[in-house]
Amino acid sequence: MTATRIAQIRKGMITVLMFILSILFLLPFIWMLSASFKIEAEVFTYPIKWLPTQWHLIENYKEVWVGKFPFYQYYWNTVKVTVMTTVISAAVSAFAAYGFSKIQFAASKYLFLIVLATYMIPQQAILVPQFILYRSIGFFDSHLGLIMLGCFSVLGTFMLRQFFMGIHNEYIESAKIDGAGHWRIFWRIAFPLVRPAVATYAILRFIWTWNDYQNPLIFLRSDELYTIQLAMQKFTTINGEFYSLMMAAAVSAILPLLIVFVIGQKSVIEGIALGGVKG
Repeated sequence: MTATRIAQIRKGMITVLMFILSILFLLPFIWMLSASFKIEAEVFTYPIKWLPTQWHLIENYKEVWVGKFPFYQYYWNTVKVTVMTTVISAAVSAFAAYGFSKIQFAASKYLFLIVLATYMIPQQAILVPQFILYRSIGFFDSHLGLIMLGCFSVLGTFMLRQFFMGIHNEYIESAKIDGAGHWRIFWRIAFPLVRPAVATYAILRFIWTWNDYQNPLIFLRSDELYTIQLAMQKFTTINGEFYSLMMAAAVSAILPLLIVFVIGQKSVIEGIALGGVKG
């Protein structure tokens, strides 16, 4: 048996193994999706019925979205907070990363180390000072305050700085010779080269913000301002005995994450590849 044939067999075995593992990892989601279309009596039948005997394609989701619990309102709150936080955070991190990597000024390295050192402070350790500050300046119990909490990311700045450092300084110097300022250099030269990395960070920030439970719990009090995570907790409390409804709500909550990842997976792969060959 030739080496090429052995390599093909090994690759085939690894592919089959990865396929089996992926199915195992997807089973909880498949069960949740199946349960969201079942009547309540079929949710915990044993052995498990992966396909409902009596399909409820609309009833459960209709109850979740337009029933007694205004799920659509909390959904809109989350979309608004998440999209605005993602856009602002990606822009701020990109600007800061470009400044720390391509603009030389006195003590720039020390300032970046100070910024990076703040990442070592647990978020829970600054919750009380943040709470007092937000209450005193009027940002408490508002979506604006929640958005401001995620506008700056040390991790995003550090990650994007590594990609900006991979851009050869000759490009920057040539643009300066042609009379371009830093603003034009950033938009016309630097940003297009690191766009996959920025898209990767934006996807990660979207997921983190959408799944955030701690900040809305601490900084929101009004029920009409709740995000999807607080709404899920409230929905579970109200409908705790109806697991088909809870599964329908859970599917609705994670669906945007799946859509964003499917749409942005090409950018994620390009960002990873760019990180592997940069410099």
